[in-house]
Amino acid sequence: MATFTNMKKLALILSLIIVAGCTQAQTKPDIEHIPHFKILKADSTYFSYTDLKKDKPVMIIYFSPDCSHCQHLMYEMKPKMKQLSDIQIVMVTFTEYTMLKMLKNFNRDFDLAKYHNLTVGTEGHTYVVQKYYQVTTTPYIAVYDHKGNLVKAFEKVPKLDTLIATVKKA
Repeated sequence: MATFTNMKKLALILSLIIVAGCTQAQTKPDIEHIPHFKILKADSTYFSYTDLKKDKPVMIIYFSPDCSHCQHLMYEMKPKMKQLSDIQIVMVTFTEYTMLKMLKNFNRDFDLAKYHNLTVGTEGHTYVVQKYYQVTTTPYIAVYDHKGNLVKAFEKVPKLDTLIATVKKA
């Protein structure tokens, strides 16, 4: 009888460990504030969270230059950029520093230089932003208000009207 009681206790303990492990695995990251990022832009200059204008909302888009969903998002955003002119848009990728040509081509293909509120760069192998948001697919979008507090994050590409409505709340 003592062995059966010990086995029940052991089963209970193992069950609690499994439940605790599953709970931890499903926890969302704490993304309530803008991450402390530093990116290298295609022109070989750096841009970091300290360069953001104070009291202006921010949209961070984690992307890959060769991601078809990311490119589609840009095609949809371009005609609506006027509606997004009041928000600072920071597009961060993980492309290697040695592959800045991909970033230059992305900027050229979408004519991004004409949008003064948009900054594109790579975090390289630091993965600070990727780890902060626990990004598994691109594009990942987070919108912050003028105080730097999270308004909404999108793990998948939202409809552009939904994104614009979220930006207006910021």
